[in-house]
Amino acid sequence: MTVKTLILGAAAGTLAVAGAHAADLPIAPEPVDYVRVCDAQGTGFFYIPGTETCLRVGGRVRAEFRVRDFADTGNTNWGTRNGDATTFRARGYVRLDARTETEYGLLRTYVDTWITSDSGAGIGAGVILWDAFVQLGGFTAGRTGSFYDFYTGDAWGSLIDQGFADQHTTLFGYTAAFGNGMSASVSVEDGKQRRGNISISEATFGVDLNADADTADTLDIYGGHKMPDFVANLRVDQGWGSAQIMGVLHQVYAGTITSGGVTTRVDDSAMGWAVGAGVTFNLPMIAAGDSVSFQAAYANGAVKYVSSNLGTDAVALTAASIDTATAWGIGGGFTHFWTPAWSSSASASYASLDAAGTSLDVDQIGAQANLVWHPVGGLDIGVEVEYLNENFGVGGTDDDDLVALFRVQRTF
Repeated sequence: MTVKTLILGAAAGTLAVAGAHAADLPIAPEPVDYVRVCDAQGTGFFYIPGTETCLRVGGRVRAEFRVRDFADTGNTNWGTRNGDATTFRARGYVRLDARTETEYGLLRTYVDTWITSDSGAGIGAGVILWDAFVQLGGFTAGRTGSFYDFYTGDAWGSLIDQGFADQHTTLFGYTAAFGNGMSASVSVEDGKQRRGNISISEATFGVDLNADADTADTLDIYGGHKMPDFVANLRVDQGWGSAQIMGVLHQVYAGTITSGGVTTRVDDSAMGWAVGAGVTFNLPMIAAGDSVSFQAAYANGAVKYVSSNLGTDAVALTAASIDTATAWGIGGGFTHFWTPAWSSSASASYASLDAAGTSLDVDQIGAQANLVWHPVGGLDIGVEVEYLNENFGVGGTDDDDLVALFRVQRTF
């Protein structure tokens, strides 16, 4: 073996060992994109990894025990063998709020889904898409609260509507902010969400559309959806509280009813409308969180913009004409914190409907009040009593509803 051979062999061995050691060196891990807090959008928001979009995941769980209609033992709950005088409800809420700052303004996407199981439902549950909308700058598209609605009550109103205009609907709208808390909004909204009835009396038309040998029945003959509702409001939000004036145009379009081979058609339509105004005053000088609110509204052919409890937009008097119903309503409410851990809320309303002087005319009085304990942040435990009195026109059936509930609710 020559010296040259020894030198080449040693060099080869050295390179082999160096290569082995190089292969054993640790490989640098990929950088981890940790979740970051997004303070700019408020509490609870975080950046979705790899994006500039901030997301907040929230929700609520509610459980209720309900006592129904115990003021009138002759109704279908307490007064019959098959009526459910007490019921239970469990409801879960899932809320997602995603926000991104863009050159066109804030891009926001919001979803609020309700999953409800009532008495007798077992593991089955109903799902409601309460909110699902996209906002960019001042534009809003999707399902959300109507741009008409302002004050919707202070109490829970879980069993009986509180007698104010309150409806979530699908809309396309725009809000212009003028500074100092002033804004104006316009929207095009789903007109079916705020329909009452176009009532037709079988006795008036001399037909029996129910095939029940009773021509005294009153049926709904609203036609198809031809025109959306047009809504506008002017609003102010400042430290003292909020105020709003609002208006809407709503088409009242009659259609046909067919039953037992008999078709009844009404060839008429009208443009209904409603106007309203409301104000909320913050009262921190009494206690933190205190407020008082008032609202009034008037409608012609768009009665559910006065109160969700009203039900007749028009009456078909002949096969060629409808008479739009008029309605007006007033109401208000307050919330007071006795201590930071105890609060009470109450709402009251009055509404009157004139439906062509028929048995559908109604005067209604509603009231709700509760007492709630807030032992820790986000947890509410309380009781509420709700009342609704309806006095109908000649031939109508008056009604009194008095209900109560116990609620446990956690919001996160």
